[in-house]
Amino acid sequence: MHGQTSTTNKIFASHLRKTMTDAERKLWRHLRGEQLGAKFRRQHPFQGYVLDFVCFERGLVIEVDGSQHADAAVKDAVRTDVLERAGFRVLRFWNNEVLTQTDAVLACIAKALNPSPS
Repeated sequence: MHGQTSTTNKIFASHLRKTMTDAERKLWRHLRGEQLGAKFRRQHPFQGYVLDFVCFERGLVIEVDGSQHADAAVKDAVRTDVLERAGFRVLRFWNNEVLTQTDAVLACIAKALNPSPS
């Protein structure tokens, strides 16, 4: 599942880690250190994209979208398709969801990390 990463994407990802949004910082406080039982990376470059949060072990990508994504539905759909074809499940949350409904967002992530057997 590891994609080839250019030096440019690595530099950009490093910049994004240093300038995370309030919502990304809040979610990271709950994801870091395997608090949900899985290791996440933040602002990780993958196949030309920088993923907000990714758990390679469980094949889960979490994207936290701000208002700039309201007009980017087509680009986001293409990105999601690329990631799903690479074997990931993708969860998307709006910034305001993360900031105001944190427990519900974490419950959704926990469920995706530990799906109930069918």
